Amino acid sequence: MVDFLFDGPEDARVTLLLAHGAGAAMDSGTMNAATAALAAEGIRVVRFEFAYMASRRTPAGPKPPPKAEKVMPEFLAAVAALGPVAGPLLIGGKSMGGRVASMVADGLHARGEIAGLVCLGYPFHPPGKPEQLRTAHLIGMTTPALIVQGTRDPFGTSDEVPGYGLSDQIEVLWMEDGDHDLKPRKAISGFTAAQHLKTMAQAVAAFAARIAP
Repeated sequence: MVDFLFDGPEDARVTLLLAHGAGAAMDSGTMNAATAALAAEGIRVVRFEFAYMASRRTPAGPKPPPKAEKVMPEFLAAVAALGPVAGPLLIGGKSMGGRVASMVADGLHARGEIAGLVCLGYPFHPPGKPEQLRTAHLIGMTTPALIVQGTRDPFGTSDEVPGYGLSDQIEVLWMEDGDHDLKPRKAISGFTAAQHLKTMAQAVAAFAARIAP
């Protein structure tokens, strides 16, 4: 049984199944803000939680996040539980959620179950540990993908990522001065978090139109 949160138009042309990051629930402030921006661009957003995060809502209490590989079956189960949708289905997530989505994307795409992948703040490496890359599967990725990344994201900056040799199926949209939540410092960048989220959402809508016209 997968509990979903639905946002955006019920008759949307595109649906995005979105998973949360390692330490924040599907209804965290960051996820709520990103979802609202996406819904405002006409995208149907469906959120779900991995079991370790959902546990915090039960008497069992919170559990630490497992390794990304351990929750890959849960993402596949969420896709299956959602079932067929009207129009193309994209999968993705914030940070760890996007990483897990990227790890199951090629199989789903090869079977025609999804049209593409969207990652918001991809965790290319742990902060302060650029040698521990999480990019091996991204080099040969065959699924069309959009990664929206802040230029000063400690999980992968604009100085680091271009050298990773990512698949040519992956587009990276850089948010000027954005952190891991895409938030900029307005005094430095001239942008607000709301502006960056609107740009992100518009880019996702345009990406979906390109890969599944």
